[in-house]
Amino acid sequence: MRFEYKIVPAPTKSLKNKGLKSAEDRFAYTLEECLNELAAEGWEYQRAETLPSQERSGLTSTTTEWRNVLVFRRLATAATQQDDTDLLPSPAASATPALAATIEGDDTALQADAPASITPDEEEPAKVEPAKKAMPPAFLTRTSEGVAPEVSSPDQTDEDDDKSKP
Repeated sequence: MRFEYKIVPAPTKSLKNKGLKSAEDRFAYTLEECLNELAAEGWEYQRAETLPSQERSGLTSTTTEWRNVLVFRRLATAATQQDDTDLLPSPAASATPALAATIEGDDTALQADAPASITPDEEEPAKVEPAKKAMPPAFLTRTSEGVAPEVSSPDQTDEDDDKSKP
């Protein structure tokens, strides 16, 4: 037997009604209306709770506000109730064909599903590029005069130096 629950804030302000003079009578009438309204929808009243709520106060601090709520429940209908078997998919339905083939020992199934950019190509060897010479940052290479020495970059040639001179 399963239930679904509904939590509603308890009324804080009384409704007005003719013939009700005292504040207690108006508040009782307000609760009665709230309970009867939800009972007409099939909800059964369970209890009233006072629960803490962390709320922001200003930019950096928080305060605890206590909230009054009413708890209702009703039997879960067949439309809203899920069977326990529906909560988890069957292992066969969740496995992809490639995964199922890999479990059985066929390694080529994963390569067939993989994008071409990550499948290994046995015909082409990997190209190895020569490493570039790393240069330290300028603030680490300053001399005692406070001026960084000019270091020619390995990419520059003598022709580049000739172009910069008039």
